[in-house]
Amino acid sequence: MLTLNDLKVGVFIKLDGEPCQVVYSDHIKMAQSKGILRTKIKNLITGSIVEKTFKGGGEKFEEADLNQTKANFLYKEGENYFFMDNATYDQFSLNKKQIGEKANFIKEGSDVEILRFEERPINLVIPIKMVLKVTQTSEGVRGDTAQGSVMKEAILETGHNIKVPLFIKNGEDILVNTETGKYLERVNK
Repeated sequence: MLTLNDLKVGVFIKLDGEPCQVVYSDHIKMAQSKGILRTKIKNLITGSIVEKTFKGGGEKFEEADLNQTKANFLYKEGENYFFMDNATYDQFSLNKKQIGEKANFIKEGSDVEILRFEERPINLVIPIKMVLKVTQTSEGVRGDTAQGSVMKEAILETGHNIKVPLFIKNGEDILVNTETGKYLERVNK
């Protein structure tokens, strides 16, 4: 069992019988009281985020029993993303709300880690840094840096738009931070 002191960002707990992850945690100590803990907790099944405030006390939380398996991302159809388990070859889908922003960085044929709760796939885990190909961007024009703007729009092979420096060209591989969605560096082969 976990206590209030254990509820830090990234911790998985079971709340109302469903797996959740703490995405924000702020402990506020009040004078002559036990303090409060303000949190934002993401339900890993529905994708919804709720704000919860806990008053200092003897509250206990059950740790969510999650495991990870490898799967291959097959394709996207509407709001659903289809995967195949690498060990059992079972196919399953997760919806856009469950996956969230991570959907912007997965490409067909890539391997991902699937987060499972009670053997049921509920979400996916991707690396913080991923190499993706720029499929479309405009040419950077010399002297086109007025007002300190040295970035331009680019479309990645996943269809996601990000800002990249002017020197990036079509077909180049770049390193992207999947948590912030920002360009990190050009990848030389």
